[in-house]
Amino acid sequence: MGRGKAQSLGRAHNYESGACSYNGLYQWQVIVHLLLDAYHATGDEFYYEAAEKVANVLIWGKLECGGWNYVFDFAGENSLKEWYGTVGKSGWRLEEFRHYYGNATYDDLGTISAAKFLLRMYVEKNDPAYKAPLEKVIHFILESQYPVGGWPQRYPLRYDHPFEGKEDYSSFITLNDDVTPEIIDFLIQCYQAMGLQNIKEPIMRVMYLTITLQQGEPYAGWADQYTVTDLKPAHARSYEPRSVNTGTTVGMIYQMMEYYKLTADTRFLSGIPAAIKFLESQKLPETKLRKWHRKSDNPDEILVPRFIDPDTGKPLYVHRKGGNIYNGKYYIDQNIENTIAHYSSATFVNSEQLRKDFDEVKKIDKNKLLSQSPLLSDELCPLPKYYTHCPRLVTEKEISNLMAQVKKTRLLAF
Repeated sequence: MGRGKAQSLGRAHNYESGACSYNGLYQWQVIVHLLLDAYHATGDEFYYEAAEKVANVLIWGKLECGGWNYVFDFAGENSLKEWYGTVGKSGWRLEEFRHYYGNATYDDLGTISAAKFLLRMYVEKNDPAYKAPLEKVIHFILESQYPVGGWPQRYPLRYDHPFEGKEDYSSFITLNDDVTPEIIDFLIQCYQAMGLQNIKEPIMRVMYLTITLQQGEPYAGWADQYTVTDLKPAHARSYEPRSVNTGTTVGMIYQMMEYYKLTADTRFLSGIPAAIKFLESQKLPETKLRKWHRKSDNPDEILVPRFIDPDTGKPLYVHRKGGNIYNGKYYIDQNIENTIAHYSSATFVNSEQLRKDFDEVKKIDKNKLLSQSPLLSDELCPLPKYYTHCPRLVTEKEISNLMAQVKKTRLLAF
């Protein structure tokens, strides 16, 4: 790693200096946390020093408002604007890069992945170098929260990019890409690790908002984003129609279970049966499954449309035609065939597993929940030691081979 180079959004990333011209923060989140995880696993200061380099870069790239954009440019703001006006402007699927807002984003964990890393760096050794940047991003998050409890996708608020005649969606209350759940998770970590009393009320306010955001039957799920004034489902990019999203609904069901574990308040569980019923009601017949041309390895899973019209209950399948932004467009109909590949119009859902997990959560003793919740504790709680999770069990042989490769790479770096 010491002297290697890789590409990040088309620009060189120099691991020796910790620098990159354009920073894809979403791609960084796994790498940066892995550095601290490696430090915890080995006690080797080499990994902590590498993490420090990354933290310094993040601090450099932080906007004056306190958050981060998807990208930042060491060549300066004019260079970044040039990139948006050329490369970004030509992006078809990446519509968020076709307009330069000049503000920070919560999308794709942009701000929150960086914020979580700074929090870990600060509490690791109580290094004062990270205190002020961390406090600034916490202030940014609290300032950007709507009175009702949610957060926009971007902040400070801009309303200057109406797309295809539709209102700029960046100010809408956003669940998509885990915007709200991840902000809640970060604030809870700040509360448990730093004891900041002023953030408990904002946490509770938005957690209870998520109950309100669930739609009524028969489409009792959650949308990706909501208009602020009336909390109704809203559109986003041209391939993200105003809808109730079944994939988001599955994620929010599990979030409701987590919020119940944090509070022991059964109101977080009350809407789950209706949400599961909604998912099951969207099961597509075998004829649609054959047209979808994809199968699940799990026989318990059912195929459902991802986007459901909140007014009519009709599925919304997304297609596109043409080859680029100049001769192409996205369009929506009720035909499940030949939908876009980069954003699935249907998804597999295991409603039986949802019911089992729901039943298990209900069995947990409330007193146990109350005693274990970091939100209800008067004492500081340490952050998790490791943030990197392996999707499968790793053998001792694989670990030995990996450690040998790491040792060899370190020798080559010096």
